[in-house]
Amino acid sequence: MLIGTLFALAAGLMWGLVFVAPTMLPDYPATMLSFARYLAFGLIALPLAWLDRRRMAQFSRAEWLEAGKLSVVGNVLYYFCLAGAIQRAGGPLPTMLIGTLPVVIAICSNLRDTARDGRVPWLKLVPSLVLIGTGIGCVNQVEIEHLRADPSADLGRYGTGVLLAVAAVACWTWYPLRNADWLRAHADRSPRSWATAQGLATLPLAALGFASFWAWSAATGQALAMPFGPTPALFLGLMLAIGLFASWLGTLCWNEASQRLPTTLVGQLIVFETLSALAYAFLLRGQWPAPTTLLGIVLLVAGVAWALRVRPEPLVAAESHAA
Repeated sequence: MLIGTLFALAAGLMWGLVFVAPTMLPDYPATMLSFARYLAFGLIALPLAWLDRRRMAQFSRAEWLEAGKLSVVGNVLYYFCLAGAIQRAGGPLPTMLIGTLPVVIAICSNLRDTARDGRVPWLKLVPSLVLIGTGIGCVNQVEIEHLRADPSADLGRYGTGVLLAVAAVACWTWYPLRNADWLRAHADRSPRSWATAQGLATLPLAALGFASFWAWSAATGQALAMPFGPTPALFLGLMLAIGLFASWLGTLCWNEASQRLPTTLVGQLIVFETLSALAYAFLLRGQWPAPTTLLGIVLLVAGVAWALRVRPEPLVAAESHAA
């Protein structure tokens, strides 16, 4: 439990970095950021795959197809939606919507994974979900007040950002559940190799996508300077950092956690990503969070701590407890 939790914490700290790039690169379209991030991830995975070539050769065609599906939904599509949401609705609100993932994933897992992991009785799960949901609501309330106080706010653009954030939540509800299914069914496989395989599976799509965006930009006479945009050093540095730490190393840590912890609890530990993203957002703002925001963060942490105290029970026992 402790080692799995520490791996989940490390993944959250690194995944929080992905919320930084759209804020620091507001002039870059979400499509470009998504393809560039995973192009960097794929290029980083190439030498790692060569060093791990014996294990990589063990993956079957079906397993490479599964890695490709996970990469398309959990990588490219997810980050396109998230980056677009942050650029349209600002950083905090999409972060809070992504923060609902612990609740959404825990409920989905408790409905679908009882035969494998056992079931956390609903009455035991409710307190942690309420704490997490209340914490998210506290932070979200502060951000909504900031929006209402801004007379220049574009509600149409803001609404589009909210919809994109909801789509990102859908992508990242599907991804960890599907990824955990594969990892738990292949406990003899290396989580590191599986993370690298997802990077390799992303590379062709990311390369084609980036090249297509470049061609489209040239054909339509876009003002964006290609291939690296108006601030190439910052762009390249952020994409490489996110590709290495958030994409490969973060996926590796998450895979390690997924093999050690029940899916119901792993889903709630995604809250570490939310906390990290909030911390980075306030560092970029150069200000302390409001008291209500701090209260929300405390509630989020309390919800995770409560969840770690609850152990899944075999299906028959859990049903007897609920009855």
